[in-house]
Parts: sequence; structure tokens; C-alpha cells
Amino acid sequence: MIYRMLAMDIDGTLLNHNGRLNKESKAAIEYAQSKGIHVTLVTNRNFSTSKRLAKALKIEGYIVTHSGAYIASKLEKPLFVNKINEDITYEVVNFLERFNVQIAIVHEKFTVMNQRETDSSMLGKISWQRDSKLFYGKHYVESLSDHLVEKPVATPKIEVAFSTNEEAEEAGLALNGMYDEVECIHRGEGKMDIVAKGVSKLRGLLYLCERLGITREQVVMVGSKIDDISLMECCGLGVAMGNAPKEVKEAADWITRTEAQNGVQYMVKELFRKQHPIDFLKKMNVIK
Repeated sequence: MIYRMLAMDIDGTLLNHNGRLNKESKAAIEYAQSKGIHVTLVTNRNFSTSKRLAKALKIEGYIVTHSGAYIASKLEKPLFVNKINEDITYEVVNFLERFNVQIAIVHEKFTVMNQRETDSSMLGKISWQRDSKLFYGKHYVESLSDHLVEKPVATPKIEVAFSTNEEAEEAGLALNGMYDEVECIHRGEGKMDIVAKGVSKLRGLLYLCERLGITREQVVMVGSKIDDISLMECCGLGVAMGNAPKEVKEAADWITRTEAQNGVQYMVKELFRKQHPIDFLKKMNVIK
């Protein structure tokens, strides 16, 4: 099989447990790109932080962010956007505030989070992260629903952190029963993403592939999280990191080394070293 795209999650795949990027991963991506492989990121992270990592990796094309709700190479010119409208955002947040949970409205330009009892020192805290000319604000408010009354927001994603997976599943079932406009994506460890109906990392990746003229069979997907399973099962080659949970490894076609053991570099070199550059294959009429 000739592969034309390398798609990767970020946390637990490209970044180690300290949130740092290994130089070996950067070298591996440069090697794949030298072969003419289209490299992209598929992540639940917001566009701003994902774009900074993409720049560090010299990935200039489109990346799939906000769990598939925001696909872009530049903030001001997204290829695809699907947001939860203002009214539903407010209603969902109002419902979630009945639980003792951390809620984050993850917009493409800022994040607003609620203050939990354990986060009293965070009230009113604002941090700014710079990405070229882009500033991404992250701040905390005492009541998100009150904040939304004053400043309504249509958002690509709402993130929720529950105490247990059971609480997350219970809330997800309730929300799915109450609203046809949203979908709840469970990420494990009590974490849940809420996105507009029809949004997912898989659908985002397939949308990008269609625009680039790449079939899903020509995609290598590397991940380490529960929400990467559907992508690994759908793509031509699903690769699980060695540090991934058991269920993720069981869904994969190939298990590489852990992020601490430079699993991305090992996989890329082993997989692509025997594949001729894409331009050469096109010239020889092996692929179109």
C-alpha cells in the first residue's frame, strides 16, 4: 500500500507527559514530508495551541482541531467550521453547572472556564498566549451561564471534566436525549467534549482527505487516546502509541514504541523508508 497522508494526535503522541515535543518527532515529520507525505494534526485541542505546534513541526497545511469542528491553516481563513449556536451553548452550560465539574467554552480565539471550589485562586485570572500576531486568551469566571447572558458565544467545542467516567457517561446520555443539536464525545478519565451534531475528529479528517484528493486507505493515523480509535479503524493503517490504553492498542494495526521511546520517529522511519517519494510515483504513473 502507498500512503500519502500521516495524521497524528498531539497529547501522548507527539508530546510527552510533560507536554514537550521531542526533537526526534520533529525530524521524523521532516523525513515524511521529504517523501511528499501530507502531514496533519488531528486533535481535540484548540486551533491556537495546535497551530503553534504545527509551526514548530514545519507543518504548513490544514490541521483538524477542536475535535473536528475547526479545520484551518490560518485562523482567519478556516476550511471548515461547525459551531454550537449561542442559545444551545447557554442551555448546555446551564445544565452542566448542576454538576461539580470544570467547564470550558473553547472558542477559536479564547477559552472561558468556570470557577470550581478548588479553583478559588483562579478567579479573574487571565493568561495570554502569543502565536505570531495571534493572541489567545484564557480566563476564569464565577458563573459561565451568567457570563453567557452578557456575552453570548457560538463555540466549536465545550470541554467538561467530571470526577469519574460514570458521571461523564450519565451526563452525556442526558444531553444526547435533550438536544439533537450536539454530540458528546467521551475521551476517558472523566473528560468529555461537546460539539455540534455531525462533528468528530474522524469526520474532520475525512473531510480534509476529500478536499486533498486522498483516500482513507492512503492515510496512516497515529494516536493514543480513546477518541482516536474510530480514526485508526477507518484509515488504511492505524498506529497506537506504546503508552496508549489497552483498548486503543487492540483497535490498532500496529503498535509502535511509547512517546518516551520516540515512538513516532520509529514508526515513520520503519514505514516510509521503503516507500518512494510521491512525486516519483506520480512520474512513473504508479499513482495519479
